[in-house]
Amino acid sequence: MRTHYLQHVPFETLGAVKPWLTAAGSTVTGTRFFESTKLPHTGQVDFLVVLGGPTSVNDETGFPWLIEEKRFIRECIAAGKRVLGVCLGAQLVASALGARVYRNRFKEIGWFPIEAIPPADPFAFSFPASVEVFHWHGETFDLPVGAVRIARSEGCENQAFQLGRSVVGLQFHLEMTAESVRQMVSNCGAELVPDKYVQSESKILQVGPEKYGAINGLMAEVLEYLTRGRDK
Repeated sequence: MRTHYLQHVPFETLGAVKPWLTAAGSTVTGTRFFESTKLPHTGQVDFLVVLGGPTSVNDETGFPWLIEEKRFIRECIAAGKRVLGVCLGAQLVASALGARVYRNRFKEIGWFPIEAIPPADPFAFSFPASVEVFHWHGETFDLPVGAVRIARSEGCENQAFQLGRSVVGLQFHLEMTAESVRQMVSNCGAELVPDKYVQSESKILQVGPEKYGAINGLMAEVLEYLTRGRDK
């Protein structure tokens, strides 16, 4: 399996996804847009992971590489590649497929629960009925044509979607480690303005290893779902 990731800022990395891919025997390459905008040919990719970042998908003037990134995502999906979008990555997948991305009613920053939406397709990915995950976002998206919503929260209706059996978008973060969260707080702490779904720095950082183990375990389930049947 050949995995390629799209990274937008130095402090939002693969996190817990990287050791999972290594254990699965995948080769891993990446495009770091803060260093280079070079993208591989879709034929060189089996699994695409689109990571998060503070950029808006709508800011193509300030970040013109977004145009090519969305084109690449769209081509990967059209070619039947497995695609996982995380936070900004999910918004980019939605935008690449023609869906609207816009400011959410609330910012969600911190540890808040999501609720599963039972899928009509018995072969779709299924989240736990309720699970607390890590959030850091202020925008949301409409569902792409043909996609189904598989998770929601009180603060954001479209928390996760699935398109067919090869594309999953997550508005929240399951890849985070304690160090990843510290980096987010360090680089984006100015956003921690008290609000209904915005926690304080101390509350965000006080969670223990069991919380990270739980979200990383759930990410492993998503990764296994998307890549099962592929050569490892």
